[in-house]
This record gives sequence, C-alpha cells and structure tokens, in this order.
Amino acid sequence: MTRQRVAVLDRVGHVRTEERAVPEPGAGQVLVRVAAVGVCGSDVHYYEHGRIGDFVVDSPLVLGHEASGTVVRLGPEVLGPEVGQRVALEPQSTCDRCEQCARGRYNLCPNVVFFATPPVDGAFAEYVVVDARRAHPVPDELSDEAAALIEPLAVAVHAAAKARVEPGQSVLVSGAGPVGLLCAQVALARGAGRVTVTDVNENRLRVAHRLGAHQVLNVAEEPDADLAPVEVVLECSGAARAVEWSVRRAAAAGTVVLVGMGATVTLPLDLIQARELWITGTFRYAHAYPAAIALASSGAVELDGLVTGRFDLDGVEDALLSARRDPTALKSVVSPGGLPRASAPTTSDRAGEQA
Repeated sequence: MTRQRVAVLDRVGHVRTEERAVPEPGAGQVLVRVAAVGVCGSDVHYYEHGRIGDFVVDSPLVLGHEASGTVVRLGPEVLGPEVGQRVALEPQSTCDRCEQCARGRYNLCPNVVFFATPPVDGAFAEYVVVDARRAHPVPDELSDEAAALIEPLAVAVHAAAKARVEPGQSVLVSGAGPVGLLCAQVALARGAGRVTVTDVNENRLRVAHRLGAHQVLNVAEEPDADLAPVEVVLECSGAARAVEWSVRRAAAAGTVVLVGMGATVTLPLDLIQARELWITGTFRYAHAYPAAIALASSGAVELDGLVTGRFDLDGVEDALLSARRDPTALKSVVSPGGLPRASAPTTSDRAGEQA
C-alpha cells in the first residue's frame, strides 16, 4: 500500500484521476482509508469558479471535506482511535496556541488547515491523513455515508447552539438545501415548538415536510405570505434577497444566525434596531462532532435519506455536476474505494476485511 488514486481539480471545470503516494501519518496523526465523501457546495464552487473569496485554486487541488473511513495506521504518539476503527473525519487541524484556540473557538484559529481549502488537499482520495483527535469513532448504527455527513450536521449543530434554540421556540429555516434540512432537524431535536422551512424548490420543501417541519413555504410563489414573527432565524441560503426577507420575519428580541455563505447583503438596520435583534454569523464548527454523532446514531436526525446520488472516484465530476443537472438532487456521495453497500458494515464484516 504505497500508491493510491485521487481525483484532482486541475483547472476550472475539469477533474482528472491520478496516482499519488499514500501519505504517512506524522506524530499525533492517523492514516484513514476513505469510505465515503459528501459533495459540498464549496466543492462545486471551486469546480465552477476556481475560488471562494480570497481562497484561490492556483495549483491542482483535491476537493472533498465531508468524509468517513477506517483507521489503518497510527502515527507516533497516538493513543486512539485504534486501527480498524470506523471514524467520521473532522477535516481541520488547528494550532492550539492562538487566543481563539485557547478560548475553545478553534474554528476561528487563524492558522487552521482545512481539507479542500487551497492549497490543502481534501478527501476525494483512497487514503488521507488527519489529526487523531479529529478522527471521531462512530457506532455501527451509522452507515459510511451517514458518517461522512456528520460534517454538515456539525455545521447545523453549531448553528443551533449559536442561536440558543430552546424548547417551545418558533424557528424559521431559510433554504432547504442539505444544511438547511439538517438545521431544521436539529432545531426539532432541541425541542423547537414550530419549525418553518422556506425555499424556492418544491422537491426540497417536500423533503423538509417529511423530516418534520411544521410548515413549508415556497417563497417564489408566495413571497408575501403571512408568516408570524419567529424567535429564531437560521438563514442557510446565503442569497441576498432571502437574507433580508428572513431578517424581517424575526420577532422582537429575536436571534438571526447567518449560516449560508453569500455575498455582501443589505440589512434593514431600522428594523434591527427597533426590534433589538441579535444577528451573528457562523464559521464551520467547534466541539460539535460528539453531539452530531449522538443525534444521528439515536435517530433524532436522518442522514442516509439525504443521499440522492452515489459515485465512485472516476465519477467525481458527475457528482459535482449532479445538482445542476437534477433539480431533485440533494446530496451526492463519492466512494473512493467503490460504490458502498446499503448499510454500515458489521463488526464481523470489518474483522474479515482486516484478516
């Protein structure tokens, strides 16, 4: 096991596969055989535009950061997880020395190294190296695909924590993409009394309703719909018009959390002041994986049902284009080792593989 296959974005709009050396885990790191990788909107943006803000793809880059796999080798000074352990990968390494790390906000570490963020390669590969403490063991109840989607679920867990969603509260989730659907489920798991989900895609709204949303609203068809003011807004679309529309639906003293990545927007400052709204952003997550794994393994949040497309390493480009080609697509998953079985492998299956 010295060579592996990876899918590389070598220029805007083009991905190719190539062979590379299997990386060696350093001190405090583990080598993981990648089982599944979810396609994120940021992957698609890099593929289509070659940049996100100040992050520019100026050399070949391996995309993919929503990943799961099995630990196959330990670097020096690693006490856990063990070889053979299935894990969800938290795709970041932080310095542990800056003020943000010291205060527990390691997602804001200025020295963070994050998968698939130029120039750092991601997980559309057969093997990756990750810090051992960021390889989170997952139970047998979670499939490999669900374990990969712990990453976007961690985004939703972090957003709901920032919003301080409490039992009985009314919550508006703007945008029914994968993160929006996960935010709605997390809000319900935290006891929200009423969850409303808005979007312009009727299929996604049907999924939101199936997952437990009390109300769904197609804002393209009903932009002036009468919606009672809500205590919490989780804005997941990043679209300028949706941001302003959502802020205007916040009740007095309400909280607005901006989750979706977007461009510069105009906010109604007079309304924000008059209602004393709390508005904050989120950036990735910190300390969210244990809660995300618990929510998914308990059944409080559904992950497998979000997967609408499955691809192997040669199909990465098709996976990146799936949402553009199919309006019903939600989450595509790439399996570098070949298309997965329908459910997570059992302990006996894994023992046979290791033998």
